Amino acid sequence: MKTSFLRNDYLRNSDIPQYLEDGVVDIAIVGENLLAEKKKNIEIIQKLGFSKCRVSIAVPKEVETDDINYFQGKKIATSYPNTLQNFLKKNNILADIHVISGSVEIAPNIGLADGICDIVSSGSTLFKNGLRETVTILKSEAVLSKTFQLNNEKQKILEKFLFRIQSVLRAKNSKYILMNVPNEKISEVSNVLPVLKSPTVIPLAEKGWSSIHSVIDEERFWEVIDELKEKGAQDILIIPIDKMVI
Repeated sequence: MKTSFLRNDYLRNSDIPQYLEDGVVDIAIVGENLLAEKKKNIEIIQKLGFSKCRVSIAVPKEVETDDINYFQGKKIATSYPNTLQNFLKKNNILADIHVISGSVEIAPNIGLADGICDIVSSGSTLFKNGLRETVTILKSEAVLSKTFQLNNEKQKILEKFLFRIQSVLRAKNSKYILMNVPNEKISEVSNVLPVLKSPTVIPLAEKGWSSIHSVIDEERFWEVIDELKEKGAQDILIIPIDKMVI
């Protein structure tokens, strides 16, 4: 199946939640932070693992406290008023929210606010403006979202598209591993491998030896490698996986 069943539209990020709710677009890749702020009637169907950031509160670096109660009665500049208001309400904080569409980080320096609430990635922009991060309100990443107005035909197409995306995401977090193992160590080595079903065991030309092929998680990579070597595995090769279909 080719990807010609999709038409790509490049839209302004802030407009995407509304277009999804209205059914103008069927699916979209957008940041969780925007979906949380806009509060539209749409569904997140897959987190994508990139464009990771957070919505955080920051204060001038000379402010020593990290206590959220510092903002009681204070002014906060933000481009995420709904997200901030929900957070303050949950924490019983009454603050004056100033909505700014851009360059939020300069607000404390020009006397507009006592702190800010904005999107943070590396934190370099905060540092350059003499600010420091104190409280993380929301962690965000790019997500695949859909409108609730999909018909059956489009839903089937979405399922096929999602299947492809998930195969790539699974592969991204996994590595293909090959190793040579003495036959008497096959059982011990196999028990170490967190495989999908069972490792592949192939006899080598040299008698008494076999090659074992499997898949390991990136998170446990070095831990597993150390265990495999202790159990007798040799000549270990690691290969990236492009896609993994389960």
